[in-house]
Amino acid sequence: MIIPGRIRWLWLTLMVVLLDRATKAWVESRPLAYFPHVVIPNWFSIILSRNPGIAFSFFSNGSSMATRVILIVGSTLIIGLIAWLLVAARDATAVNAAGLALLLGGAAGNLTDRIVHGAVTDFLEVWVRFLPFPLFNPWPTFNLADAGVTLGALLLLYDVIFHPQPAKQG
Repeated sequence: MIIPGRIRWLWLTLMVVLLDRATKAWVESRPLAYFPHVVIPNWFSIILSRNPGIAFSFFSNGSSMATRVILIVGSTLIIGLIAWLLVAARDATAVNAAGLALLLGGAAGNLTDRIVHGAVTDFLEVWVRFLPFPLFNPWPTFNLADAGVTLGALLLLYDVIFHPQPAKQG
């Protein structure tokens, strides 16, 4: 069976969703006394954090049902748009497809959490000591879905910068 062009990239989306869900389930199954769990001192720890808002905890104070519904509906619309872009684009590069697939997986992983728990489970804490300012030390707590979104966005940015589309004739 031949899988049409860009649909074949959905394996990457599925991998992000499954790995994200598996790691969150593992963290959620640990007793609270487990946290924080230092993996590499002064660099990497596993903690347990619930974020009812969006990236960098924006809207995290708005824990009302209306805010939750808006975030779920908004996430669903964004997932639909990303899925459409992934499947419908004809002349896009592999880098573009991988970026969209990673974005889709990350958005779907966090949407699942938001629906099931009312908040996204974050657990990876990284200290970025080489940055000269304390604002991002530690870096905001994140999860594998967030990593998928970030990597996907970086791939799309790379594709836009280094693979410009030729001008259309006519």
